[in-house]
Amino acid sequence: MLRDRNFVLSLLIVFAAGFVLLPTLALTSPMLEELFAYPVDTTGYTAIPRGVALVGTLMLAGRAAARIDSRALVFAGTVLVAYANWRMLGYSPAMDWRPVVLAGALQGAGLGILLPALGKAAFSTLDRAFHAEGAALFNLSRLYGSTIGIAVVQIFFHGNTQAMHLALAKNLTPVRAATHGLATAAAPHLAMVNDLVTGQAATVAIIGQFKILALVMLAAAPLTLLLRAPRPTQPE
Repeated sequence: MLRDRNFVLSLLIVFAAGFVLLPTLALTSPMLEELFAYPVDTTGYTAIPRGVALVGTLMLAGRAAARIDSRALVFAGTVLVAYANWRMLGYSPAMDWRPVVLAGALQGAGLGILLPALGKAAFSTLDRAFHAEGAALFNLSRLYGSTIGIAVVQIFFHGNTQAMHLALAKNLTPVRAATHGLATAAAPHLAMVNDLVTGQAATVAIIGQFKILALVMLAAAPLTLLLRAPRPTQPE
């Protein structure tokens, strides 16, 4: 199986897709609820367009795969997912729900285009004798991509939050007009200021993770250029 170029490249690309798929949800929901103070039901509603776009494009891509080169669909899906994550870099506490819905819908559409086309590219050149083992390895690669992706973004999130908290807090000195008298403030006031700084630091750290996810998909996009055209269907 590992001698088949299309199959190996597809494993790498689906690993990258898995690396982005679940970590995006793992970052977006806590950000909206805990940092932007969205109600729980509103947070849930913002995820609906992502699922609708994913299911809709899955159905359309399944039909288009017979007419359009799967390599073009894989490239288009990869770039669209990367673009959706790039749009997430503009998230801020001052925004409303529209940027979240748009970025989520774009990402869902990109994944809906990518996954079926990638499955076709992976197995179009693979010997039928290895299809069962190949399907298991293909799904395992996506699963491990999601697992490792969540672990990586969590590690970087906590580390970046601490670093950004330190960078912001060091400017809160008594000589600053906005924080004049902070050195003699009561403990509740200091706790409130610390919460504000922590929230800002966490927001910057989360946006940094979206940047990592976008770069992962951009790094996977050139691999589609190495995919080979499917073999002609052999009569049985």
